[in-house]
Amino acid sequence: MTLVHSDLQRFNPVTVIGAGTIGVSWATLFLAHGLTVRLFDPRTDLQEVVDQYFKSIGSTLSLLGLPSSGFESRLTLETDLQQAVRGAAVIQENGPEKLELKQQLFAEIESYIEPHTLLLSSSSTIPASDISASMKNKSRMLIGHPFNPPLVMPLVEVVPGTFTSAEAVEDALAFYKALGKAPQHIQKEVFGFVANRLQFAMLREAMYLVDEGVVEMKDVDEIVKDSIGLRWAVAGPMLGMHLGGGQGGMEAFMRHLGSTMEKSWAAQGNLMMDEETILRLAKKSRDSYGDFTINELAQTRDQKQMAILKTRTK
Repeated sequence: MTLVHSDLQRFNPVTVIGAGTIGVSWATLFLAHGLTVRLFDPRTDLQEVVDQYFKSIGSTLSLLGLPSSGFESRLTLETDLQQAVRGAAVIQENGPEKLELKQQLFAEIESYIEPHTLLLSSSSTIPASDISASMKNKSRMLIGHPFNPPLVMPLVEVVPGTFTSAEAVEDALAFYKALGKAPQHIQKEVFGFVANRLQFAMLREAMYLVDEGVVEMKDVDEIVKDSIGLRWAVAGPMLGMHLGGGQGGMEAFMRHLGSTMEKSWAAQGNLMMDEETILRLAKKSRDSYGDFTINELAQTRDQKQMAILKTRTK
């Protein structure tokens, strides 16, 4: 039996809304830390989805130093929303990235819960102020956006809405820290928050270069892994700039390379995600990675990511 860490006691039990990739990953993390979890999803194959995920995740849990079994008794699967959320201390929502759906969902959830319940959405782009628009009490609702999969990746972007209370922000930060995550308080609501905006900026240029025939898809991966990926994993882009300027720091870097960066920005492509582009790049991805299944590629990725994380803690 896994005991709940003292810092997590006040956040028990937890309800997870949505049994997609992110939802079941969150649920597993919560269970592995001793929490009682209710997993809600109206899908008819919910039990099968959970069983398959648990079978595939044992080695990952062991590498993370978390129990890989014995927590199933603390998981309840629910297809009734009211039963799923009633009495929950925390609700982590992982529904489709559709504003109207999330607005309706949180407005309904609000009618079933206590005022102190912490309401968190895993939304990757939609601000809490928009999601909570139909709620009466918006003070306990905010974004807790993980980098996928949340079981493995440390980052959680904590993004309050206009009406989110300071207490709710502190509770969210404390909740994720107690789970071993690295929550970052994002000070201002912007579409896509921070991590995805940075990621999408690089992906736009990477896809453009591949589509234009400048470089092969697999070679982009190697270029990033052998240069900025390696550096940013330990220093990040801003410290990287500061160090790149030598003794003069970031100011020297910008004065020396500022005009070059401006020329590069002006030359970057603007790829549109129309049907032809999607099919063209999808074929290139199948040609590049088709020898392995998605599960095999994801497992290899996660194992290497965990190895990198271990070196950062030394």
